[in-house]
Amino acid sequence: MSNRRDFLKALAAGAVVASEGLLRARPVGAWQAGAGRPGAAGIAAGWDQLPAVLARIKPPVFAGRDFPVTRFGATGDNTRDNTDAFRDAIAACSRAGGGRVVVPEGEFLTGAIRLLTNVALHVEAGATIRFMRDPAKYPVVLTRFEGNDVMNYSPFIYSFEQDNIGITGSGTIDGNAGCANWWPWKGATECMASNARANQKGDSDALRQMGEKDVPPRGRIFGSGHYLRPMFIEPYGCRNVLIEGVTLLNSPMWHLHPVLCTNVTVTGLHINSSGPNTDGCNPESCTDVLIRNCDFNTGDDCIAIKSGRNADGRRLATPSQNIVIQGCHMRNGHGGVTIGSEDSGGVRNVFAENCRMDSPKLDFAVRIKDNAMRGGLVENIYVRNIDVGQVANAAVTIDFYYEEAEAGRFTPIVRHVEIRNLKSSKAKYALYLRGFRNAPIRDISLIDCRFDNVQEANVVENVMNIDVRNVRINGTLVNKIG
Repeated sequence: MSNRRDFLKALAAGAVVASEGLLRARPVGAWQAGAGRPGAAGIAAGWDQLPAVLARIKPPVFAGRDFPVTRFGATGDNTRDNTDAFRDAIAACSRAGGGRVVVPEGEFLTGAIRLLTNVALHVEAGATIRFMRDPAKYPVVLTRFEGNDVMNYSPFIYSFEQDNIGITGSGTIDGNAGCANWWPWKGATECMASNARANQKGDSDALRQMGEKDVPPRGRIFGSGHYLRPMFIEPYGCRNVLIEGVTLLNSPMWHLHPVLCTNVTVTGLHINSSGPNTDGCNPESCTDVLIRNCDFNTGDDCIAIKSGRNADGRRLATPSQNIVIQGCHMRNGHGGVTIGSEDSGGVRNVFAENCRMDSPKLDFAVRIKDNAMRGGLVENIYVRNIDVGQVANAAVTIDFYYEEAEAGRFTPIVRHVEIRNLKSSKAKYALYLRGFRNAPIRDISLIDCRFDNVQEANVVENVMNIDVRNVRINGTLVNKIG
């Protein structure tokens, strides 16, 4: 393949799997052999790499042309279907060379929105984009569901292999999901009474089997008659992405899901949803991503870094790398900063700093989850200056027994994790670390950390080389862990 665009077209058509072989599993090598590790020749170690990463992440700038959706027939009365108006405004903006499609004050009901190159969707203060509950308003596109590529309902805001796209403003984007629609498809107990027949399990199991059998993505057709929930916002294979300032509510599933993207800036978002799997921001197989000054209150992980599930992740072999998280506030959710569980393509060079995490309904602060079905290499994870008020489970966890546990053939590798100046006020465990006997977790550093009001002793199984410096648990200085 000559470039990213050719690769994505072949992927969408299934040609990559069928003929080119680029998605076939590849042996450990290249970056997996250790390029980018601390101390590797020519590579800056640890936090010294951060300035170079940040220098590459530059948000796109949009032309000074505005295209109000009302000029194309949109009405903000929360009644009219404005799908065509959004489509026409975006098309006109793109033909003119780019600019902003502006949503003024009002409540604008719509179906799927598809962003094009050089176009920013700008949601002004007092404006709400509210998505319709009719699944027919979301035509089938190439998307990704829990780490597997699939032809499924369009994400509510979608872009495929476009450059310079944005969602900006201080208004609200409401997915309009709840127990009356979308959420019951998970089979969530709190929603089953409203729609007992709808359940995604059969479809998600079928999709995973298609991935294991190398069925090309174009042959994995779901959508109408099936129960795989769409993502809220998904740029797929895009370069130069800006998501800034807006409030996101009531997602059907993951709120923000960049896939195979490069140069992504996510800043100043307010994300709030209590539904099943309503993760906040999940970059997947992305390079150079900044998530800064965002507020998360979610029904699942606040941030979860991913890189494909099982066979699909191994065929693509595209890690998430150079991910920077700064100044975020995590409230309810499963994990504050999470890696996995769909990380078969690997994750490296993650920098998380100056974040606040605090809720009795937040399970973990820093979380890496994996198993022997997923495999994948996770390395060079740097976390510092984290204020944890309280979490329900562990302040720091690395767990190879997530879901399928040791049943698979693909051994997870986690190494080179540094936690510096993390202060936790209340947790069940300070540390919950479980590797495999044949694949221990390696090279964990805990520096200047304090864990207060810890209820139970650390769980440490199959971990090699834990460096402990100035760490206190319940006021006691500890010199050794594990």
